[in-house]
Amino acid sequence: MLFHSSLRKELARSFGATLVVLVTIVMTMTLIRTLGQATRGSVNPSEVMMVMGYTVLGYLPPILTLSLFIAIVGTISRMYRDSEMVIWFSSGRGLSGFLPPLFRFAWPVLVVIAVLALGIWPWSNQQTQDLRERYGKRGDLERVTPGQFQESASGSRVFFLDKDTPDNRSGRNIFISTNERGRETVTSARSGRIDIINDSQYLLLSNGQRLESSRDGAELKISEFEEYGNRVSGADLGVGGDSPAKARSTLALLLEPTRIHQGELAWRIGLALAALNFVVIAVTVSSVNPRAGRSGNLVFALFAFIVYYNLLNLGQSWIGSGRASFAGFLLVLHGGVMVMGLLWLAKQHNNWTWRVLLRRRQPAASAGESAP
Repeated sequence: MLFHSSLRKELARSFGATLVVLVTIVMTMTLIRTLGQATRGSVNPSEVMMVMGYTVLGYLPPILTLSLFIAIVGTISRMYRDSEMVIWFSSGRGLSGFLPPLFRFAWPVLVVIAVLALGIWPWSNQQTQDLRERYGKRGDLERVTPGQFQESASGSRVFFLDKDTPDNRSGRNIFISTNERGRETVTSARSGRIDIINDSQYLLLSNGQRLESSRDGAELKISEFEEYGNRVSGADLGVGGDSPAKARSTLALLLEPTRIHQGELAWRIGLALAALNFVVIAVTVSSVNPRAGRSGNLVFALFAFIVYYNLLNLGQSWIGSGRASFAGFLLVLHGGVMVMGLLWLAKQHNNWTWRVLLRRRQPAASAGESAP
């Protein structure tokens, strides 16, 4: 009990500290990228925090996996450095004896990772997609920003206004360029306001002029007006095309087992299986020489995590293109890693070396020769 309790307490402290650091780093990077998208007009500036929250929520499975992996490697490496492992080994505890307390500590984290990967990941992607589509399909007048040229949703109009009122219903120094049906129209006015006529939005311009010409330049028409009405589109929140595979629920992927869907499903299941394998891998890579530093183990652990995670992405691409099967990929990658991790753990637990194996074979061979 003392062994289990002391190990779990140190794991909890290390896991919590690592999780806070990784979440802070990911949130900072996500905020910078989301602000860049808002600057380019892909994300509503007022919804930057929501988009960032959904994005970070989707990244939680690999963050939790890496936090658990680093916590186990750091804790056991510290025990080697402080010679605590010698005490546990001399009391009859082998290296494989660390697996039961590690899994007793890690199983809630593993369950959370599986729930996030299979349920929360597609939901957060769907919410982010809805926010971007709603902002991309907003009405023409909602796109207008004072002091900036802004293109309409259809791309056929360009709006500009110098100043607007607090209620966003009127403005001054308005410029509209339209390119429709083979004709180019440039309209400018000193002021304008928005009115609702017959359930339609109209931009009523005052004291301006209108220049209309054909694309070939054969016709040119200039007119002045005291008031001119121009119908503009409202917000279009209609449903777009099919959602991408990453925004579909796990049940929808199971009901429509296309190659793309199977690749996405293998990636989600792979996150949960990878977290399980990393618990075993962490025990095997944690053994260090007490006289040497432990930075080498942490570097190797991070390298192993990056390679494993990239193999998940590569497998998703292979399954989507038909180069690998769903079940075959899961069995080869995750099953193979589990078998290699257990063999490596057995080698360290039993202190297997090539010399020991050769010495065992030589007596057996000599006994077989002397038997007759």
